[in-house]
Amino acid sequence: MPTRALVFDFDGTLADTESAVLQAWQEVFRAHGTELPLEAWYAVIGTQHTTPAMFALLAERAPGVDPDALRPVTKARVHELLETLGPRDGVESYLETARTQGIKLAVASSSSGAWVNPHLERLGIAGYFDAVLTGDLHRAKPDPDLYLAALDALRTPANETLAFEDTPHGVTAAKAAGLTCVAVPNAITERLDFRQADVVLPSFTAKPLEALLSR
Repeated sequence: MPTRALVFDFDGTLADTESAVLQAWQEVFRAHGTELPLEAWYAVIGTQHTTPAMFALLAERAPGVDPDALRPVTKARVHELLETLGPRDGVESYLETARTQGIKLAVASSSSGAWVNPHLERLGIAGYFDAVLTGDLHRAKPDPDLYLAALDALRTPANETLAFEDTPHGVTAAKAAGLTCVAVPNAITERLDFRQADVVLPSFTAKPLEALLSR
């Protein structure tokens, strides 16, 4: 069966934004005299629950914290850390190969469109995608809704579509929608369990898209 479409998660997959977000939260926790346990981060990574979960945990560890006061500070620090961030190594090669071969492309992200779309533009890769599906309009992962919406937008069947993810929550969503899923963990997620994925690559540079499609 030929591959007619590729659907990419955004955070941590197309660009390693998760490292910047984690660093910003770690700095917030340390500024309040405590540490952010990585287990708590891993429990929510790839979902829509990161920010509320982090504020709830911080409130437990540092009573009296004002989330409304910290929110703009944390957001500004994240954007500062992301200013020089580019796509993950090998991503642009995958996108260019897909475009050359006439393969449709989409993004399926639990993050909001207000987060994803400006970053796609800043990274210089927005023009590759036929559709961008985001968590402000669809149920977040691990629910399959984002992937089902991507299939509908691209008008391709699940068995002719590959998903690319960097978290187990994302893999769960893709598999629940019936897609073959390639996990490409980043430095933050590489220690997590990706047994549910059909293929696990250490990076996009580890195998060219052409070789992946010929499997």
